[in-house]
Amino acid sequence: MLARRVIACLDVRDGGVVKGVNFSDLRPAGRAADLAARYDAEGIDEVVVLDVTATLENRRALADTIREASERLFIPLTVGGGIRSMDDARHIMDAGADKVSLNSAALREPALISALARLYGSQAVIVAIDAKRDGGAVDAKRDGGAVDAKRDGGTWRVHSRSGTQAEARDAVAWAREAADRGAGEILLTSIDRDGTKSGFDCELTAGVSTAVNIPVIASGGAGEPEHFAEVFTAGRADAALAASIFHFREIEVAALKAYLAARGIPMRMEDPIQ
Repeated sequence: MLARRVIACLDVRDGGVVKGVNFSDLRPAGRAADLAARYDAEGIDEVVVLDVTATLENRRALADTIREASERLFIPLTVGGGIRSMDDARHIMDAGADKVSLNSAALREPALISALARLYGSQAVIVAIDAKRDGGAVDAKRDGGAVDAKRDGGTWRVHSRSGTQAEARDAVAWAREAADRGAGEILLTSIDRDGTKSGFDCELTAGVSTAVNIPVIASGGAGEPEHFAEVFTAGRADAALAASIFHFREIEVAALKAYLAARGIPMRMEDPIQ
């Protein structure tokens, strides 16, 4: 089995890292470059930097913040927020990103996914999907073995613009389309679970993971080591992303990986830098 990845997410506003609950009530958590360097030393597998207000403020992600973080990293760096065009993506890659993450722009212009995949390769293009449960009892259905987004608890509706705008798309259907258009990974965030530390939405994650043939990164709800084990097994995730539990040292990276490896989940176990 391929090793599962543990990813640290840095939500950035005005150059500083912030963290909230359900995409709101943001509070400071440190400097992006300092946290990125710390995670690299502690053995995290990848770092994701999301400029959480770039789209709302109609601007590009902060190049200086990205450049400073990338200079201190020896692991893959993904950057998202404010990427609306090929020029915006080039701006991010030139600043030191290894991958770009598209969210609102991909929904508005899906062809951008394919254009970026042709230019940089699918491995460098991540489509971020922010999903929120939409109520209504609907029976689960399967189409050729793929689980649809319909469940007893309703569907998962895609949201854009940092979770502020509901879209007329369900999460699984949009993930399928993104994969078909050339995305190399899906970064799947449960808005309902974001910052709650109540566990990942394994039902949502499994639905998307089963529906696409590209890696799915689970996000939203990490609070305990058991939550990672659950999303790697029941949720069928290829990677799991967390923020505050790493920022504030509630869970140490090495201890988390040892916990998961002891439960038979394959991990990259490089010794952290002392």
